[in-house]
Amino acid sequence: MTPRAVIIDWGGVLTSPLDQAVDAWLAADRIDADGYRTVMRAWVKQAYDGAGLNPIHGLEDGSLDPAEFERLLAAELRTVDGGPVAAPGLIERMFAGFAPVEEMYALLREVRESGVRTALLSNSWGNAYPRDRWSGLFDAVVISCEVGLRKPDEAIFRHAVGRLGLAPGECVFIDDIVHNTRAAEALGMHGVHHTGADDTRAALASLGLLP
Repeated sequence: MTPRAVIIDWGGVLTSPLDQAVDAWLAADRIDADGYRTVMRAWVKQAYDGAGLNPIHGLEDGSLDPAEFERLLAAELRTVDGGPVAAPGLIERMFAGFAPVEEMYALLREVRESGVRTALLSNSWGNAYPRDRWSGLFDAVVISCEVGLRKPDEAIFRHAVGRLGLAPGECVFIDDIVHNTRAAEALGMHGVHHTGADDTRAALASLGLLP
């Protein structure tokens, strides 16, 4: 059966890759990159392996204020000269390098014009979203901190699917983090690990959603 909906991530899928934005931020703020990556590897591992709550988990599900996350992360970082890193505005600076991927927006419009439903499902980092670009593009928008849930928890996938009034098996989920696509697949959704617009277009075509 051809799927009836596409649910898509934002950062790294509808935007340029996160690592590019982070590299630009580290250079602009003259932050020690090795120190940053050491901290983030540990925090991301904790957030995804079920080892318990940590700053990323709290930021994404809305239980940790973004300003507190900025304070906690800044306290772990140093500039290349060994100086402190300013906490206020850290998240905004981190995501400043994000740029929209027009090919992915065009793909979504094409899917939607064919009668397929569409939804956004994003783990928020307290960042600003370009909601003006989303007018008429989605049937549902699910932001993790607004619903108190986060990927890869099963509950947030069920919430997004429910917003569309469909069953998991009727939905495709696109994300640049394979851990999230596997979680969606475990629920019965069709997972597409996004590595680029061309590959994602080919995956949707193989599911009958695009010519």
